[in-house]
Amino acid sequence: MSLAEIKNSIRNIPDYPQKGVQFKDITTTMKNPTLFCELIDLMAAHFAVRKIDYVVGIDARGFIFGGALAYKLGCGFVPVRKPGKLPADTIAEEYALEYGTNKLEIHKDALNKGDNVIIVDDLIAVGGTAEAAAKLVKRLGANIESFAFAIELTSLGGRSKLSDLAEVFSIIQF
Repeated sequence: MSLAEIKNSIRNIPDYPQKGVQFKDITTTMKNPTLFCELIDLMAAHFAVRKIDYVVGIDARGFIFGGALAYKLGCGFVPVRKPGKLPADTIAEEYALEYGTNKLEIHKDALNKGDNVIIVDDLIAVGGTAEAAAKLVKRLGANIESFAFAIELTSLGGRSKLSDLAEVFSIIQF
């Protein structure tokens, strides 16, 4: 498989979730086992020689990529969720996205001081979601080794919001 095949498998949905947004639907890639495995293998190869304690996956598609990446790297997985979804004590961080605002939460005991983490999501647009996840990780004392995304929308500038915090790695750019 090639990067071009992976990129071509991503469906564009105009005006979703609101008018003016060009949504990149990666579910078409995820349902193809060869393409999905290739994406995860490309991510894992990038991080193979690093000491990673946890992959932090952002709700919801970050769980899919993050869980698979944690498995490949042989490390733990920590979910960062939308409000009210985690059962134990949490800390929260509000953020802005390209079409509104939201909040993320993480368990207070999810990470320890000095843990090395990768923050994973399916897509980076303006970077608000990943930045909020990074603030949560930092508040727990963990180190951000990298951000990892299957898709990067380069024109929206999310990379610049995150690049001072850690490396920003993406497989496909639009």
